[in-house]
Amino acid sequence: MYLPEHPIAHMEQLAYEKVTFEKTSWAGKTIKGKELLGCVFEKCDFSNSNFSGNKFIDCTFQGCNLSGMKINQCTLLNARFIDCKILGVKFNECKELLFSVSFEACILDYSSFMGRKMVQTKFIKSSLKEVNFIQANLAGSVFDQCDMTAAFFNETDLAGVNFVTAYNYSIDPELNKLKKASFSEQGLAGLLGKYGINIV
Repeated sequence: MYLPEHPIAHMEQLAYEKVTFEKTSWAGKTIKGKELLGCVFEKCDFSNSNFSGNKFIDCTFQGCNLSGMKINQCTLLNARFIDCKILGVKFNECKELLFSVSFEACILDYSSFMGRKMVQTKFIKSSLKEVNFIQANLAGSVFDQCDMTAAFFNETDLAGVNFVTAYNYSIDPELNKLKKASFSEQGLAGLLGKYGINIV
């Protein structure tokens, strides 16, 4: 998708506060050393860009393409993603301190949260196919109407997690912490698959 060049796309300033970026393209570009506070990104293209080391604080991404975006050592504090395409993004490479995100109506397929502490995170109506949650701490999180086909869970803290409306997940109770996690009756197959049990 071609998006026209916009003067603000070069991000000459070191810091932006409460700025709305609309239909701006950074596809394939490298942007470093910026601090973005309370900014909104609407229908922007970050695909295959390098935003490593930047700070996104209280920012909202809506209708954006972030597929392949590099965010090594980024700060993501209270970052909201709505209706975004986020294929293959390594959130596990962000700074651990203050990491907090939420996703609604997003495609997160093939992304990674490996080893990430992200308690009480909300995933709503999103696709999480083959997402890596190995050794992550997701305690108290919610997966509401999410497709979790082939998502990876191993040594993952899922205590108190709400999976009631999630589907297509496969979780080994012996390899993950599931105390007080919630599941629907229809989702039991995703917990017992390794045992070869037929649930009728």
